[in-house]
Amino acid sequence: MVPVMLRIWLALMLLLAAWPAEARDRVAGLAAARDKLTAELLSEDLSLGAPVFLRIFKETEELEVWLQAGDGWQLFRTYPICRYSGGLGPKLREGDMRTPEGLYSVRADQLNPYSNFHLAFNLGFPNAHDRANGRTGSYLMVHGSCASIGCYAMTDAGIEEIYALVEAALNGGQNRFWVHAFPARLSEDWLQAQRDSQWHAFWQDLKVCHDIFETRGDVPAVSVRDARYVCR
Repeated sequence: MVPVMLRIWLALMLLLAAWPAEARDRVAGLAAARDKLTAELLSEDLSLGAPVFLRIFKETEELEVWLQAGDGWQLFRTYPICRYSGGLGPKLREGDMRTPEGLYSVRADQLNPYSNFHLAFNLGFPNAHDRANGRTGSYLMVHGSCASIGCYAMTDAGIEEIYALVEAALNGGQNRFWVHAFPARLSEDWLQAQRDSQWHAFWQDLKVCHDIFETRGDVPAVSVRDARYVCR
C-alpha cells in the first residue's frame, strides 16, 4: 500500500504537471519574488505586508513603490515602466488607447493573478472623477509584459515584485492602496511650460495632491467636487 503522504505528493506532482507552463511560471516567479523581497526589506528595516502607496510618472516612465515605516512613508524601489500608450494626458474614452492619469484606489478584488499579461491589478478606471467628466473605458491595468493598449506594462519580472508587495499589504490588513498616476513630476517650471496644454487645469488639480505628499509626507484624502479632484 502506498503511504498517505506519498499519495498526496504524487497527486500534487500530477496537478502541477497538468498546469499550463504560463501558470507554473507565474506561481514560481511570484514565490521567488516574495522570498527575494522578504530578505531585501529586512535589510532596510521594512517588512513584506506593510501598507503600500504607488506613484506613476509617465514622462520619466517610472513607478515608485512606497512602504509605510512607522508614522511615515519610505521609498522602497522605483521600477521602470516598460511601456504605456497614448502620450501625456488622461484617458478619455473606450478604445482611445490612452493610459489613465489620476488618483486611483485598488482593493483586493481588483488583483488578477490569472492575467493574460502574467499578473495584473485593475486601476479602477473610470473612478468618480472620470465619470464626472464623461470618460469611459474598462480593464485599465498595471500588468506584466511590455505591451500596452491603455495599460502600464511593467515586464513580468517587475510586476512579480510589485504584485507581491501590494498583495501582501492587502492581506496584511490594508483596506485598499492608492495609485497616483501623474503626467510628470509636477514642478512649477513643468506646469508653466505646459500652460498652453488643454490639460493644464487638470494637471494643476493633480499638483495639489502631488505636493501634499511631497511636502507633508502624507497620502492625501481625495474627493471629487464639481468634476475636479480635491485633496487635503
